[in-house]
Amino acid sequence: MEHRNVDVAILGAGTAGLSARRAAKKAGATALMIDPGPFGTTCARVGCMPSKLLIAAADVAHNASEAAPFGIEIPHVKIDGPAVMKRVQAERDRFVGFVNDAIDTAKQEGELLVGRGRVTGPGKLQVDEHTEVTFKRLVIATGSSSFTPPPFRGLEQAMLSNEEVFELDDLPGSMLVVGLGVIGLELGQAFARLGVRVTLVGLGGTVGPLSDPAVKKEALDVFGRELDVHGDYTLHGIEPVAGGVQVRFQDSQGVERDEFFEKVLMAAGRSPNLRNLGLETMGVKADDWGQYAIGFETMQLGDHPVFVAGDVNSIRPLLHEAAHEGRVAGRNAALFPEIESPPRQVSMGVVFTAPQIGMVGQSYAELQSCAAVAGEVDYGKQGRARVHRKNAGRVRVYADKDSGVLLGAELFGPAVEHLTHLLAWVVQRGLTVHEVLELPFYHPVIEEGLRTALVDLRANLHQGERIKCQVSEMGPGA
Repeated sequence: MEHRNVDVAILGAGTAGLSARRAAKKAGATALMIDPGPFGTTCARVGCMPSKLLIAAADVAHNASEAAPFGIEIPHVKIDGPAVMKRVQAERDRFVGFVNDAIDTAKQEGELLVGRGRVTGPGKLQVDEHTEVTFKRLVIATGSSSFTPPPFRGLEQAMLSNEEVFELDDLPGSMLVVGLGVIGLELGQAFARLGVRVTLVGLGGTVGPLSDPAVKKEALDVFGRELDVHGDYTLHGIEPVAGGVQVRFQDSQGVERDEFFEKVLMAAGRSPNLRNLGLETMGVKADDWGQYAIGFETMQLGDHPVFVAGDVNSIRPLLHEAAHEGRVAGRNAALFPEIESPPRQVSMGVVFTAPQIGMVGQSYAELQSCAAVAGEVDYGKQGRARVHRKNAGRVRVYADKDSGVLLGAELFGPAVEHLTHLLAWVVQRGLTVHEVLELPFYHPVIEEGLRTALVDLRANLHQGERIKCQVSEMGPGA
């Protein structure tokens, strides 16, 4: 068996792991990544990039089918399923190739072991049956995996996760999407726009990451005009049949349904890949809820020489956050026991549905201070949006009632990926409503809708009602 000795061992060679390796080396430490593959990062291989490729095809098909109101007749829109999936896979492979260049470099430099690593004791781990590694500090960047609820287990012939759906050779005839989070909404709408009969079901009224009741209601209403979507459903039974599954359920309108679906896209959530890593051999223990204490700014796991970065920590499962966390984890692992606590950037997220969903800073659910007010705009009435027949959605912006400093926003509307970025910059700079309204707004652009929301917010600073505290049974801030 081969033996390796290294300053920083890194479990995982995705976005966070690659970032951690670079940071650890820059800080003067030796580093070794350990990963069983496949390589290419979650984003490039099975996440943000292939999903956007599918969405792009769906948008083209949808726009062509909706051309008549503009006075443009397209008699028949034909969707070639194999051609759609072939392009998704070809372009996906290009993105993966860029990442694999970095993987190849790490291999050539002897800084990547291919295999599954497991900690066997303080400062020791084993990679499959071929290598023992002695390390001083550990970075865990093992990512997450799709979670399948018990009623849907054992249906492998029909089940798809985001790790399998992009391998389809053709579009299925029908699909049940379980979960109305980011993956379920994006892919469910995309497949529907590509001619697949899709039903989307969720629990608890979840609509992506939205928590503001007004924005959630608008989103469900708008999506409901296009999609067979149900924010709450009750599953009565699901069983395999020839060519797919038969599903019995009650939808959110109380209608009992018994329907066949060729495929089930499982988008009910993801679980961090922390099991079976052998952390207990280092004295690392989870709490009574199975959670680990991970520093929000330092990435340190408790007081151990262990740092956890990327999707595996469930803090902010986004690519740009994983890259940041990897840099912090790698540098702190190299510097340990001296560690740094760099400030986090303002959080932001985008769901690439149509209309899009955006989240910036504090969400409605996170406004705990009882000192916040909101301003909003109805995109059903916004000029530029109406020009393009994209006039649907609602944006709510939050500010501190006393200072006027912007705190965050929940957005649902056309192209809000751009508004999300603008607001993230504004919130991070600590600007007030008054200062932002002094900045220029062009006409006619989608961004004018933001100005409308800010004007409403400014008025509410003086005469609007405070947003009620989101108080749990454990008390404010619990």
